[in-house]
Amino acid sequence: MKARALILAAGGIVLREGTKPRIAIVRLRREKAWVLPKGKLGPGENALAAARREVLEETGHEVSVHEFLGSMSYPLGGKIKIVQFWRMRASGRPVRDLMSDVKAVKWLSLTQAIDTLTRAHEKVFLANVGPVALKAAKQSMQPVRAKSPKQPTRSAGKRRSGGLTIVPANDDRAGPRNPFVKALGRWIDRVSQTSRRRTG
Repeated sequence: MKARALILAAGGIVLREGTKPRIAIVRLRREKAWVLPKGKLGPGENALAAARREVLEETGHEVSVHEFLGSMSYPLGGKIKIVQFWRMRASGRPVRDLMSDVKAVKWLSLTQAIDTLTRAHEKVFLANVGPVALKAAKQSMQPVRAKSPKQPTRSAGKRRSGGLTIVPANDDRAGPRNPFVKALGRWIDRVSQTSRRRTG
């Protein structure tokens, strides 16, 4: 597949933790759609840096970045868009205004967020990775015990729903270890480098 046929993007499942954790979704001004915070990689930018930048621009919050949650891909205007997501924890208060493309931010429960999202592929993605993000956030808040915690259940691998491909991550701390996810990451890096050379 040619580099020009790909759109590379990154974002976050952004949690505001508390007794009832909330997930951020944002409303796009022009399309009036409720979406997960994400955006395209800039020239020479890696996915993690882009995810952090886009979340800050779209939610106004500084975030701490935690484990890789997975990626989704779907057709868009004759191209394939691949979006990688990390679990993120929002700072207490916004530190900047929202970018001009974003009209509003909502902090919702997982069920409310899934119901409110406009795009079917994002609903499916959040339904798959949202429980993983909430579980990881809950575990990170618990005190460390002498006994080693139960290992998280490994995902069965990538899942498809219509034109959407969901690639879940398998390790809650060290990022993508699934061979498919690792291979996808290497392939995205190669495509990004090829694209930068052509546009550079």
